[in-house]
Amino acid sequence: MTADTLSLVFSALADPTRRDMLARLAEGDATVGQLAEPYGMTLQAVYKHLRVLENAGLVSRREGPQPRPVHLETEVFDLMDAWIERYRRRAEQRYRRLDAVLAAMNDDRDGADHDPDHGDDHRG
Repeated sequence: MTADTLSLVFSALADPTRRDMLARLAEGDATVGQLAEPYGMTLQAVYKHLRVLENAGLVSRREGPQPRPVHLETEVFDLMDAWIERYRRRAEQRYRRLDAVLAAMNDDRDGADHDPDHGDDHRG
């Protein structure tokens, strides 16, 4: 997936109406009229949202007579997931390294607290 495609996908997902449409399409294909039902918008506005989703590769409509069902394209989510997973793994590696450093610092501090040369027994 190219950076341009990722930009299109994330831009398309930035709109709550489009995210809701995708959530509804996850339940099954729907016509434009069915997708438009819960929204107080014109069919023209729904088509504009669908065009953004289609350009991002998130949905497709087969050629043919109306009404054409809108279909969720799950392959794009697999590609997005792979991109996100790569950065999640990097972040987890950083956190594991930080955990190791903090644990070592804590072990050093605990060792110093029990060191007889540095203990509280030598108060003056």
